[in-house]
Formats: sequence, C-alpha cells, structure tokens
Amino acid sequence: MALPKVGSIGEYIREQRQQAKISLRQLAAAAGVSNPYLSQIERGLRKPSAEILNQIAKGLHISSQALYVQAGLIEDREPPSDVIASIRADNLITERQRQVLIDIYESFRKENRAEDEQTSQKAHPQRDSETDDEQPLPEEFLAALAPFAADPPSSSNNGTVTQETKEG
Repeated sequence: MALPKVGSIGEYIREQRQQAKISLRQLAAAAGVSNPYLSQIERGLRKPSAEILNQIAKGLHISSQALYVQAGLIEDREPPSDVIASIRADNLITERQRQVLIDIYESFRKENRAEDEQTSQKAHPQRDSETDDEQPLPEEFLAALAPFAADPPSSSNNGTVTQETKEG
C-alpha cells in the first residue's frame, strides 16, 4: 500500500467536514479539540495522534478506521489492485502521471464503496434474477418510444422500423 502524501489526512478531514456541511468550529467542538489545532491538522501542519483521530471521526460520524488508513496508521485490508500494479509498472509515463492515475482510480473505488455501503444499508425488496440488470427507463425515453409501442412493426420486416413503417 502506498503511503499517503503529506497533508492527505488533513485534506481528507476537510473534505469529510465539508461534505457533512459543518464548520471548523463545530467539528472542533464535537471532537473536543481547539479550532487552531484542527485548522493546523487540515492544512497538514500537524499530524494528529490516534486518539485525536478517533475524536475527529466521532465528530464527523465516520469510521475511525477510515481516518487511521488515511493517516497511514493502519493498512487498508483490501488486497492490492492489479490496476495499480500495472500503473506503477508502466515506464512510459512519469511518476506524477502514475500518481494522478492512481489517485483517480482510488477515488472511483472509494466512491463505489460508499455507494455500495449506502445501498446495502437500505432495505430493498427481493427481485427476480431476470430483472436484476434492468433499470427503468426515464420518462423522456418512454414518451419518445410511445408512438412505436402503440404500432408494433409488422413481422415481414424482421422487427426493423423503417421510414415507411413509421409513416404508415
């Protein structure tokens, strides 16, 4: 696992705070730390202890493990990705380009994990396995398809709709 870049824990805390729509003062009060100290953490000037990270996690209502991983105190338990290994092995791109690609890839994975967690927390009715892949069409599409659904194509043209069949 790659070590987080300097200041990444502070950036992560700031992002989480902004997503939660709480001010620096509110988080500082909830975490039991001073405003200046929290500000210094967010700007990457201070490295918080595990105890302070735990307090901040409680104030943000997020997993303290997420902060520990971000701070480099523990390793993420996910197995290493073949994609990341491939990016690191590519000698045709610069180190900066590699890091940007890895950051983008990790942000996609993080976003998908968050969506998966939200989905698993909601109760969904059981669905038939045949319809699992089907998504309902947006109303605009249904409205656009309505003229074709009302007048199905004749069997003589093998299901293809031509200009003649649309006009009459």
